[in-house]
Amino acid sequence: MFKRALAISMAFIGLIVGAGFASGQEALQYFVAFGTWGIVGAVVASALMIVTGVAILQLGSYFQASEHTAVLSRISGPVTSKILDFSTIATLFCIGFVMFAGGGSNLQQQFGWPAWIGATIMLVLVMLTGMLDVNKVSAIIGAITPFVIVFIVCTTIWTIVTSNPDWSSLNVASESVVTTLPNWWLSALNYIGLAIMTAVSMAIVIGGNNLDTRAAGLGGLIGGLFFLLMLMLLVVSLFIAVETVGGEDMPVLALINEIHPTLGFIMTFVVFGMIFNTAIGMFYALGKRLTRGNPSKFRVVFLAACLIGFGLSFFGFRDLVSYVYPVLGYLGILMMIVISIAWFRGREKFSTEGKRRVRARKLLARKLDPRKRFTKKNQRELARLTDESNVPDEKFRESLIDEIASELESDPDVDYDRNDPPSNVVYVQHTKPTANTDGSETTNHTEVPPAK
Repeated sequence: MFKRALAISMAFIGLIVGAGFASGQEALQYFVAFGTWGIVGAVVASALMIVTGVAILQLGSYFQASEHTAVLSRISGPVTSKILDFSTIATLFCIGFVMFAGGGSNLQQQFGWPAWIGATIMLVLVMLTGMLDVNKVSAIIGAITPFVIVFIVCTTIWTIVTSNPDWSSLNVASESVVTTLPNWWLSALNYIGLAIMTAVSMAIVIGGNNLDTRAAGLGGLIGGLFFLLMLMLLVVSLFIAVETVGGEDMPVLALINEIHPTLGFIMTFVVFGMIFNTAIGMFYALGKRLTRGNPSKFRVVFLAACLIGFGLSFFGFRDLVSYVYPVLGYLGILMMIVISIAWFRGREKFSTEGKRRVRARKLLARKLDPRKRFTKKNQRELARLTDESNVPDEKFRESLIDEIASELESDPDVDYDRNDPPSNVVYVQHTKPTANTDGSETTNHTEVPPAK
């Protein structure tokens, strides 16, 4: 379970640690601009992210959602659901085209290239990746994330350890950072609302792609703790260096260039990878939502949305972050409240269903593994668990079989073919005991191979 949870957490972090985070621009405008109170705001935002991350992923897993309305329509009334749905669609599109702008700004700051070059490269990568299925998209998002974690953690720790700041002068310097937000606590709420709006649609899909609700919840917890660590390091290090990086589009890149130009060169591509992570997450989820009733149109809609977003990306990365993000953040506060309340109310139900799925998984693994015995009693229990689950029977079976079959096929010690049920798995059928002369009984049973 932990391995699956870790994979979920990496994909989740890949969604929320996007261009604004990996570049440092979000941290600068949302927290550093308010001085030492901004650091308090970062703690508040991180705590809220842990709770909300667990809630989103578990809700997606519980409802086995393939897009966000499968959850939103079940946890809120029709009017609220519509508002949240439209807000999510707007967020997916807006964050998506801001990512194109971020790609252009990233390469422009490091290499002096025109912004349209980086934006065009980003467009091509996103469009090509969007042709893959959700498992491959999630894997790509999760694979890039560890590089960002390593770079940001190492860079920020280095900055903090090697600096000897004058905190009073830093508070004065932080006032020069331009932000459209009024105060630290509202900024913290707005930031987490923005993060939720950015992540919710694809996070629901990632949660829905995992049947184990406990693994999904643990993935949200691990992801939230990683987020807490990274955000605190980032905010403190940028605050310490605010006098030198406060006016940059990509303050983290400037921070790393201060350490060594070679590291800055490498970080350029790491940040570009995180911008790509968020862009593909946004446009992929947007395409899935817009083609909910007609999945065959996904590729056409996805490509069209990418091209329109590319055209809108030329307003400039820093300005887009300043004005588009706060509006989305206020919408996200409503989303956060609705999701948190639904998760809190359904905790017992989610726990029960999680245990049911874990047991069903163990039984089906026994049935499919040619090295193990699967009895008639096991079959009855598996049928009961399948019937009791909130997931439709056929989908429940398909999800379990797909997970277990993939594991068995990758195990070199198991000779398994999902198209050919194992012949040595038997149902043990008990018959009436035979009375012995000494008064004891002998239990009789016959082994019956399962019908293919």
